[in-house]
Amino acid sequence: MSYPKIFSFSKDYKIKLVNERGEEIQISIHSPTRYIRDNCQRILPDWDSKLRMSVAIVLQQSRFALTESSPKIEVEKQRLRAKFMKFACDVAFDLKDKKYPTDLIDPRTGYPLLSRPGQISHDDTAAVKALLKYPMICNKCRVLIHPEWGTAVYPSILISAAPKIIIAQAMQSNAILHGWEKVS
Repeated sequence: MSYPKIFSFSKDYKIKLVNERGEEIQISIHSPTRYIRDNCQRILPDWDSKLRMSVAIVLQQSRFALTESSPKIEVEKQRLRAKFMKFACDVAFDLKDKKYPTDLIDPRTGYPLLSRPGQISHDDTAAVKALLKYPMICNKCRVLIHPEWGTAVYPSILISAAPKIIIAQAMQSNAILHGWEKVS
């Protein structure tokens, strides 16, 4: 006899991946920060503030520490931003096809990419600090300190009204399409 698969998750769901270069990608799905809950209509004005939302944090390992500003670092940030945008757009459209409001926050501007921008921006670094408790260096650009990668980490955010398990499934299936393999 075949039984249905039961998924049990802790409060926050985690996915570890690696890309074709051997760089790690860590994804975790959380309840929204207080900032997002309190400012939903000002960040995502077209969204119903009563929606149950989840925040997916996508951390990409950088080839360089991101504490300095140089042409090499800016090229790296653009490379990681582009990878996130392609991946997160695919995830967002999968979730939107299932009728779940979903958007990704542009890491450069702090504004949603697929929705009308709100009055205020979202701060990905602050969200990661709040949800994962990672320390942060405040200089010209605020930089996270990852427990394994140090300051060689690029944070990004996707927000969705889909249940965490649905978000995780969409992320895992799209990760494969982007050449990201699951790490055990």
